[in-house]
Amino acid sequence: MSMNIWVDADACPGVIKEVLYRAAERTQTQVTFVSNHYLRLPPSKYLTHLQVEKGFDVADNEIAKRAQAGDLIVTSDIPLAAEVIEAGCFALNPRGELYEANSIKAKLTMRDFMDTLRASGVNTGGPPAMSQAERQRFANHLDRLLQQQRR
Repeated sequence: MSMNIWVDADACPGVIKEVLYRAAERTQTQVTFVSNHYLRLPPSKYLTHLQVEKGFDVADNEIAKRAQAGDLIVTSDIPLAAEVIEAGCFALNPRGELYEANSIKAKLTMRDFMDTLRASGVNTGGPPAMSQAERQRFANHLDRLLQQQRR
């Protein structure tokens, strides 16, 4: 069984997409970028784009519907990560954090807490710019998962 990679592409940084383009070619792994905006991809038989309707969680729902156990989902969306982990998939944040089944519930709780703060008017700030260390951590996790899948 081969691993497919599904990318929540609307929020995925360009530098991470570049890492994924190269990994797809190098390992001959199918990577599908799901977004509600047009996305230009380099020519490759391993890269595909699935454009979905605009709307809240439409891309996430499409990924959750299509992903199969053993697939890798690249997303910063914690509810999507929780859903696909429960379905037997791997979930990797573009900043290089591999979501784990034993900690995803705590991340969901924290996310909901932060949403509540923002809804009550608290400025929680945005995420910091992506660091080189985070890019490297993403590439390392991706390589490890792709190597495990090959065995």
